[in-house]
Amino acid sequence: MAVSLLSHEISDLCLAKPALRSLSVTATVADALAALKHSDDSSISVWDCRHVSPDSTGGGDCLCVGKVCMVDVICFLCKEENLLSPSSALKASVSVLLPKIPGLVRHLDPSSRLLEAIDMILEGAQNLVVPINPRFRGNSRRKQYPRGPTTTVHGGREFCWLTQEDIVRFLLNSIGLFSPIPALSIEALGIITTEILTTEYHSAASSALELISRSHSDQTSVAVVDCDGVLIGEISPYTLANCDESVAGAITTLSSGDLMAYIDCGGPPEDLIRVVKERLKERKLEKMLEDFSIMASNPNGNSSASSSDEESLLSPTTTMPRSGRYSRSTSYSARMVRRAEAIVCHPKSSLVAVMIQAIAHRVNYVWVIEDDCSLVGIVTFSEMLKVFREHLNAMIVDV
Repeated sequence: MAVSLLSHEISDLCLAKPALRSLSVTATVADALAALKHSDDSSISVWDCRHVSPDSTGGGDCLCVGKVCMVDVICFLCKEENLLSPSSALKASVSVLLPKIPGLVRHLDPSSRLLEAIDMILEGAQNLVVPINPRFRGNSRRKQYPRGPTTTVHGGREFCWLTQEDIVRFLLNSIGLFSPIPALSIEALGIITTEILTTEYHSAASSALELISRSHSDQTSVAVVDCDGVLIGEISPYTLANCDESVAGAITTLSSGDLMAYIDCGGPPEDLIRVVKERLKERKLEKMLEDFSIMASNPNGNSSASSSDEESLLSPTTTMPRSGRYSRSTSYSARMVRRAEAIVCHPKSSLVAVMIQAIAHRVNYVWVIEDDCSLVGIVTFSEMLKVFREHLNAMIVDV
């Protein structure tokens, strides 16, 4: 069984995975926003083909240089220099949204072994780009999108993401091979990370902007705590990724605690919408309201729109005229209906229990708390993979 696990190729983990939607690195932030609004996916891959020679026929030298989602757009619009005119900020190159951390996205051959993928993740990769084997593609049932700034084929090949979650889920299917490791507590395994990102409940959400951006790059979250360090909830990039750009107004004007309520899957309370609108006007940021009116009513930028219903424009889960995730059934997936309350475990929780918990909620981490809800730390997929990698080393020696 151990030999069988180690012999798996990465292509085995990519079966039935959808092809990436993509955007050129020469596109603008507005292009990325429009692509996200018309996509069922929460992210868009960004490709650089500028170094390909003019006589290149296949475009096979194109390189995926990153991925962007609504979190990147929101954080960008919240920057001080972009608050006065979000529509002008959207003219910037999409490259401004890409993290400056090298190696977050890496290419991997489909014939690569499982260990190679794990090693890349432990070296810092968050997502792996893998060509889809045409033998397993079959008749595509993916939704067909109108041609625009996005494409799914490079050099005649389609690609897919391979994520940390994919690998952890795959290992969970063979969890018995790692006995007794999965039954040990996360405390005993020493995989609880105590260096965590936190913000106080009553502090301004704008003060946590850098933390939100960092947690997005790390695929974790920002814990919202009270003055005694008790975990109250979280500001999760996983939740923000399913909001729209108008959340930038809420981050600019609300406290961290109020922001949790604002991005809750049920939609923001009307009183918070009014507060955001009033505070934007107090700060002379009415242009933000106007720009969100145009963007929400016309995501492609082809016609103008009025701003007669400002309250609806500030609702991050009801205003987007996209055929994608906001129109889906609330039973679509755990991640789509997640609320601001955090997913937690205890130091004595077993590794396998925490794995199942994270996968069930479609997140890459679980917060660790004591019985009094005081925050201890966080357990991430990358820390779990370190444990499995060590055990796989032992398997190799035994084989």
